[in-house]
Amino acid sequence: MIEGELPLSDREFARVKARVYAEAGISFSDAKRTLVVSRLSKIVRSHGLASFDDYLDYLERAGTPDDAQNFVNALTTNLTRFYREDHHFEHLCHYVGELMEHRPRVGPGGKPRLRIWSAGCSTGQEPYTIALCLLDRFPDLRRWDFRILATDIDTNVIAKAALGVYPDSELNGLAPERARLFEAGDIGTIRIPAPARALISFKPLNLMTPNWPMSGPFDAIFCRNVAIYFDKSTQGALFARLGRMLAPGAHLYIGHSENLGAGGEGFRIVGKTIYQWRATAQKARNAA
Repeated sequence: MIEGELPLSDREFARVKARVYAEAGISFSDAKRTLVVSRLSKIVRSHGLASFDDYLDYLERAGTPDDAQNFVNALTTNLTRFYREDHHFEHLCHYVGELMEHRPRVGPGGKPRLRIWSAGCSTGQEPYTIALCLLDRFPDLRRWDFRILATDIDTNVIAKAALGVYPDSELNGLAPERARLFEAGDIGTIRIPAPARALISFKPLNLMTPNWPMSGPFDAIFCRNVAIYFDKSTQGALFARLGRMLAPGAHLYIGHSENLGAGGEGFRIVGKTIYQWRATAQKARNAA
């Protein structure tokens, strides 16, 4: 055991698993035991507590909302990069191009509306990639009522994402035509240009909450490599719920190792991990 880490009994591990499942829908296997120890030991000691049992008792009896959030933040995983699974962004650009040809001018000021949601946005690379590639491909979108909602359960990564500043190593492996879309920041950093930052609203959101604060409809939802942390029943319920947030004919983008499972009713697959919400299914659900 690494110095500073606490021993974790089977009983304590079971309590941690039950709490993170109840709070965030995350299903931990036994393989996550080391992760729990490494990420929670420092928090336990910061409260002057001697064991994980003491910490869990504290959360249940006297913990604040911030304490509960810190528990979830510590146990979530945030692995992302710009243009990850880039075929999704190519498809999105093609789809938005079609929308721009046919969408009527509606909404405030007569501007056509475009809404995209990055659910599980982590440190922001996904929604910023959406903004950068669409603005680069379609400059006319600057005159649209175009907004991107970016949410994550982890409040720490949301705060980092909102800054729009990253180490310049994030550009490693990007083609020159993509790297040019970023601005140089201070030494060793890059910055997201202001027009792209202005499109995005970063908000904390637990996808397991019964009432989401937004109503949609969205033209596209990215929920990639989020459901892999849920069990099958939770995955199906989430994808079905996301479908109800989509406009007829809109698209859902999921992670390369995910599938819709029981939540696939109303969708048709149109590409690798790309699903379209069928207009007929939407109308049927609305009529029900």
